[in-house]
Amino acid sequence: MKGFGNIVKEAQKLQAQLEALKEEVGKKRVEASAGGGMVVVEANGNQEIVSIKIDREVITPEDPQMLEDLVLAATNEALRKARELVASEMGKLAGGLGGKLSGLV
Repeated sequence: MKGFGNIVKEAQKLQAQLEALKEEVGKKRVEASAGGGMVVVEANGNQEIVSIKIDREVITPEDPQMLEDLVLAATNEALRKARELVASEMGKLAGGLGGKLSGLV
């Protein structure tokens, strides 16, 4: 049973590290743009959109579809970057655990 106790301790330690990582990554920001920077979207590590900036030149009542497309493109790119950020940070945590995960699987 001693081995089981070690596994539980490692699992609890991993859980604490994951929570700390989640909080840390949630504070980080990524940015994406579309239309040569006419629309800029910022997302955080929690994959939430935190800001959208739109250049006045792209706001034209005659062509709302263009603005919609730019916002959509920049938003999707910002969310993709946020997912990459999370995956990268999770990879660092998993890499830092070395062979410890093998005892949990």
